[in-house]
Amino acid sequence: MAIEIGDRIPQATFKVFTADGMQDVSSGELFDGKRVVLFAVPGAFTPTCNDTHLPGFLVRSDEIKDKGVNTIACVAVNDAFVVSAWGKATGASDHIRMLSDGNGDFARAMGLELDATGFAMGKRSQRYAAIVDDGVVRYLGVETGPGVGVSSAEAVLAELAQG
Repeated sequence: MAIEIGDRIPQATFKVFTADGMQDVSSGELFDGKRVVLFAVPGAFTPTCNDTHLPGFLVRSDEIKDKGVNTIACVAVNDAFVVSAWGKATGASDHIRMLSDGNGDFARAMGLELDATGFAMGKRSQRYAAIVDDGVVRYLGVETGPGVGVSSAEAVLAELAQG
């Protein structure tokens, strides 16, 4: 069953690659006591993720943070090395917390796993964006088809503008 508005974010451990090597980031560390905009992509460097979804949040990161958001985070079912390289290649890692859900554990726990085996990509995450206040989902925009609409930075900003 997919997570819904009003639900708590499941416990999870993300991987990040830093100058000090591989580090763990717990969902508690990321979400507790904070307002977080989390968006998930099916894969780093994939066309829509790389050309539309991530750039929207990158370009609008200051506007989003000006609405009281502590952290903007991007999660992908890729290993931490790939997610880190993607963040560096796009300049996103200076503004967006780049998180690896390498085995898809978080995507499964959220109920938002995507079967992309038909594209030789294995199990991934559905494309979505969420506004999370102190670990509780306040907004959830899950894409039901190709493209970026309800999970876009613009959709998140519109939701944030409502209070």
